[in-house]
This record gives sequence, C-alpha cells and structure tokens, in this order.
Amino acid sequence: MKPRIIFLVGPTAIGKTEIAVAIAKKINAEIISCDSMQVYKGMDIITSKPPFALRRTTPHHLISAISPDKEYNVSRYYKDVVRKIKEILKRGKIPLIVGGTGLYMSILIDGIFKSSASSKVIRNRLYRQAERLGNEYLYNRLKDIDPEATSKIHPHDTKRIVRALEVFEATGQPISKLQKQRKGLSQDYDIKIFGLNMPREKLYQKIEERVERMFTNGLVDEAKRLLKLKLSKTAAYAIGIKELKGYLDGLYDLDEAKRLIKRNTRLYAKRQLTWFRKDKRISWFGVGEKETPASVANRIFKKLRTVSWPNLENIP
Repeated sequence: MKPRIIFLVGPTAIGKTEIAVAIAKKINAEIISCDSMQVYKGMDIITSKPPFALRRTTPHHLISAISPDKEYNVSRYYKDVVRKIKEILKRGKIPLIVGGTGLYMSILIDGIFKSSASSKVIRNRLYRQAERLGNEYLYNRLKDIDPEATSKIHPHDTKRIVRALEVFEATGQPISKLQKQRKGLSQDYDIKIFGLNMPREKLYQKIEERVERMFTNGLVDEAKRLLKLKLSKTAAYAIGIKELKGYLDGLYDLDEAKRLIKRNTRLYAKRQLTWFRKDKRISWFGVGEKETPASVANRIFKKLRTVSWPNLENIP
C-alpha cells in the first residue's frame, strides 16, 4: 500500500489554517505549507501566517524558512517538500499539505517539467513583443500552437506564456506534451485532495475583515521593515508590499492602500479558485457561514474514512 498524503487547498481567507489543524489532530498529521509567501521570515502579518499558538499544537513545516531577500522557486520547494514528507512518514505520521498556491500543488502532485530547452535570445525577443504588442498577442499565438497549455495559463501570466512559447520555438514541441513526461508524488503516494469553497460574497466579506485585522495587528510597521530590505522578486509580489509602498511614498492615503489590498486580495482569491476548479481530482467541501473549523474537519474526516481510506488508523 502506498504511503498516504492529504492536500487541503482553497482561496485565501477561507479558514484553511484552523480546519487543517483540526484534521491533523484527528489523523495524527503534520502540516506542510503550500504557500509561496509564508515561506519567508518576517512576513508574518502580510502573509497571514498560522498563529504561533496553533503551530505549537501541531507541527508546521516550510513556514518562515528563508530570508525574504532570498529567491525561492518551485524546484527548491519540490525538493524541500519531498524531504519533509519522508521525515514525517518516518515518524509514523501523515503529511497534510495545506495552502492556496495552485502552481505549488500541481508541481508536487504531477512533477516538475525539466527541459533543457532554454534560449535567452528567444526569451528576450518574446518579452519585447509582450511589451510592444501586449500579452494578448502572445497568448493568442500560444493558443494556436498549444491550446491545452493556454487552458492552464492565465492570459496575464507573461512569464508562463513566454516560457511556453520559448520551449516550442526551441524544441518544436508543445510544452503541454513535454510536461506529460513529468514524475510527481502521485506515482509513489496515495494522494487525496480536498478543496474548500463558500459563496463569493461571503468569501469577499471574510477577506475584507481579515485585511482590517492585519492593519490593526501592525501591518504598516511590518511593511516598513520589509521595504528597508532588498526583497527577492518573489517576496516583493506579496499582496500588500506594492500597495503600502505607494502609501509610504506619499502617492495616496492609508484608506486607499487598504482599498487596494482588499481589491487585489479578492482578485487573487478569484484566480486561485479558477486554478483549482480545473483540477478534477479535488473533492470540494462548502464552508458554511457559521460553521466551525471542527465541523468542516469532521466532514472531511468522515469522507476519508468511509470512502477513501476505510482502514484509516488513529481514529479517536
């Protein structure tokens, strides 16, 4: 029997952290973060990291692991997670991978696309075309070449559009065809993926409430400290960095910074759901407006025990 791994995914602010801890206690699991921003030290408020109180009750991994001035990519993340999974299984526990970074989830389950097809000349030309003609031009070109790839790439994701076109021009083969040669966790582990969702207006309300709490808890001071550093390209993309820099530079007032953070977080949640909905392996669970994390965890646990893993051990 293959070792077991559980994924819990969903949009930002939906309550994954508390639900994950409740599940972990039921099945004797340790949590691995699947969040591209929570890996950075000192970005506690801006990335809404799990509170220390929860992290003390249940082991969490790959949170506050590296300095925000260091680059961190999917390749390094994959290696780090594989190592953590082996350590957790060796302790007789179940790895529970939790977060909202869809690309990280996909890379873990399906593997990393390793291609030697790389051409700086082609890449730079494509970026110049994107600047001159717009993303839509390159996206439509990729759509003609590789419609399967465009179904998984957002029209505004310049980096991935350019990469797909670069691979095609360098190899003559669609990137979607080459990606099918990847090897991920799904080949060696028994994986179950659960997704959380709720009505959009309720989710947006939770986002706005969380942003208000972030400001109350000292978001502006944290941003001031971070902006004194030379942030890595990835860390600088955290929602709140650019918006608060504008405020601190005097371009607009604090209310406008807050409005921008709320708006951009809502847009991010929408993109997260668009990504996850394309993955038909996810079992979805609606989160009720007044439902407790324990209640949602109980429903997921029941599904695990009765449908997926009837011989699940450590049942209370």
